[in-house]
Amino acid sequence: MRLTKHTDYALRVLLFAACHPERHVSSDEISRAFGISPHHLDKVIHRLGKCGFLTVRRGRVGGVSLSRPPDQICLGAVVRATEPDFFAVECFDREHNTCALAPGCGLIRPLTRALEAFFAELDRFTLADVAGPRQREHVLVALRSS
Repeated sequence: MRLTKHTDYALRVLLFAACHPERHVSSDEISRAFGISPHHLDKVIHRLGKCGFLTVRRGRVGGVSLSRPPDQICLGAVVRATEPDFFAVECFDREHNTCALAPGCGLIRPLTRALEAFFAELDRFTLADVAGPRQREHVLVALRSS
């Protein structure tokens, strides 16, 4: 499974915000830290705000911050909210499926179970688990050197 850049960037934005809990961080700051285009980043931030993961403030003193504590932000929920679909193969998309094997295909069950296992594992972790004190220091060091 491969996650889209949108989801990758969403996770980075949340990590960045979690590493700066004392303030709102600007989208320009995040853009520079990760080398993400401001236009693309705005879409990611908008989505995270709509989904309730970020509080977004516009204007001169604006920026973003986590809308709830990191231990209440489930990684599985973030991935589900930011990925457009989870069609590991064409037949998962019932609306556009043209695969002749779909009615009796033996791959559907194991692929479905693999996807379920993927999310079960992500659901075990929160943002606090990946942005705790030890991880936070590593993130901040990496960002300073970039």
